[in-house]
Amino acid sequence: MFSTTWCGYCRRLKSQLETAGIGYTEVNIEDVEGTAELVAQINGGNQTVPTVIFPDGSSATNPSAAEVKSRLGV
Repeated sequence: MFSTTWCGYCRRLKSQLETAGIGYTEVNIEDVEGTAELVAQINGGNQTVPTVIFPDGSSATNPSAAEVKSRLGV
């Protein structure tokens, strides 16, 4: 999950995933070089977070916890 420390949507999704017992790796786009550009490329030029990349390589921008669960098959 690409995020920032100040993003309320990121905090909400992280909390919901933790409650559901779904693990994730968080990457702060302000701290990790090149990731802001990657997120912008995925999102048509916008650095929108949270952006989630799934194991199959697909992505979702600001997904609900239900969408993440569904796409992970859990």
